[in-house]
Amino acid sequence: MTETGPAAVRRELGDFLRSRRERLTPQQAGLPSTGRRRTPGLRREEVAVLAGVGVTWYTWLEQGRPINVSTQVLRAVARALRLDDTERRHLYRLAGSGTPDTGSATSPPELTAALQPVLDQLDPFPACLQTSLFDVVAYNRAYRFLFTDVELIPPGERNCAVQFFTDPDWRGRYLDGDLVAARMVARMRAEVGSGIGSPAAADIVDRLRERSEEFARLWARHDVLPQQYETKRLDSPLVGELRLSFVSTLVPETGYRMTVMTPADESTGQRLTRMAELTETRARG
Repeated sequence: MTETGPAAVRRELGDFLRSRRERLTPQQAGLPSTGRRRTPGLRREEVAVLAGVGVTWYTWLEQGRPINVSTQVLRAVARALRLDDTERRHLYRLAGSGTPDTGSATSPPELTAALQPVLDQLDPFPACLQTSLFDVVAYNRAYRFLFTDVELIPPGERNCAVQFFTDPDWRGRYLDGDLVAARMVARMRAEVGSGIGSPAAADIVDRLRERSEEFARLWARHDVLPQQYETKRLDSPLVGELRLSFVSTLVPETGYRMTVMTPADESTGQRLTRMAELTETRARG
């Protein structure tokens, strides 16, 4: 079971640093090669030297000990490990220099009541309201029938990651499933950040680890990605292939995001209109 609380965040920080250290070769870090190594990547001592910090201090950081970390030191560690911008932000958040939203400051009933009309007006473009943990809390008719009939899924299972990694039919709707899987897990890590220590985050991660070997393997890689505007290919059970551009926007002061899927080509636009016609009667029933 995933640990919760500050200790879990420190453990996550240590695991992340270790994963970044092990992927970096001495040559990439500008260090001379010293022959065969028993473990991949850099040694802790080498990272400490490159960052200009004490070896014991850096070791404690990877071990998840409760030590104080300044922004200046974090910047030096990030530079030593050659972290990109997304990984650097992830490091700062895990170390307590930034805390992500992992829940809502507004109760879901109030939020959905306010935003449901907006979602409905976006038809025939699929749109939904999600938490940072990929729970779907509101959606319009186009989204309801995009993968399957969402209302046939129990509310507690209406989570994009859970459905993707545990339901072969949902996963099969993505024509580039392996790529989507890697990006989804990396985005989930980046968005959850230090919130991995919260009970809600721990619960979803535990569920996915237990139910999906693929998720467990990808989660262990500690990859992080920012929110991206990307086009995905879906195989609709009603109208066939769709090329949809996914655009997500944070709803201020709520911790939720609205995701809208717009057609990337004329054919997709026509098929979305056709899907709206096919589901109009079904939605009323």
